[in-house]
Amino acid sequence: MTSNPLATNVTNKSTETASLLQAKNLGYSVAQDESPLVILHNLNLNIHSGEQLAILGPSGAGKSTLLALLAGLDTPTQGELLWRGKPFSSLDEDARAAVRAKEVGFIFQSFQLLPELSALENVMLPLELKGDPKAKEQAAEWLAKVGLSQRIKHRPSQLSGGEQQRVAIARAFVAQPQVLFADEPTGNLDVDNGRKVANLLFELKASTAQAMTLILVTHDRQLAQRCQRILQLEAGQLVAETST
Repeated sequence: MTSNPLATNVTNKSTETASLLQAKNLGYSVAQDESPLVILHNLNLNIHSGEQLAILGPSGAGKSTLLALLAGLDTPTQGELLWRGKPFSSLDEDARAAVRAKEVGFIFQSFQLLPELSALENVMLPLELKGDPKAKEQAAEWLAKVGLSQRIKHRPSQLSGGEQQRVAIARAFVAQPQVLFADEPTGNLDVDNGRKVANLLFELKASTAQAMTLILVTHDRQLAQRCQRILQLEAGQLVAETST
């Protein structure tokens, strides 16, 4: 295992060309009465197609804020984000949403399932938004892959936390996104269910035919070490990079 400090944040042309996502002097702050609250400061990083990247850090380090910026759910107050070498963070919300709808999947700590929909309907949703005529069949296939064939008619309130997260994983994978963002995917689960969900996530990632990029946000070092590369975030700054 090798470790490299990110103090210089050097970016060359070949790295820039190969990047799927590139952050340049990225920062985020919130206005306050006396002085801005700085959450992220002067981040420079490159994320490449097909890699498994973990963003590791304690609570309050800015991990979820960084994920929101990378996914275009929010916009930086400093610097810029490029997607495949083209401006991304400077696009309006509709344009960023169009990129997300086409290329991005999400798994959240709090599952984010719609309570009034069944497991099957929750997984169908991203395909229905695309007008896919085979949404029901594909959703059923992915629920089978996560071991929930017998639970497709159940609503989230009728499922355990581990089962809800498996539904969320099926929903994230069903549209075969180019990039999968996972924000503390085991954070609301007990140790046993957390391990099962983590195993499932990496097994499904390995089984996909395309080179899906996984960006995992976590405070769990063991989970982070299952990725190819770890970025250590502390107090809103990248302080170290580790290859596993």
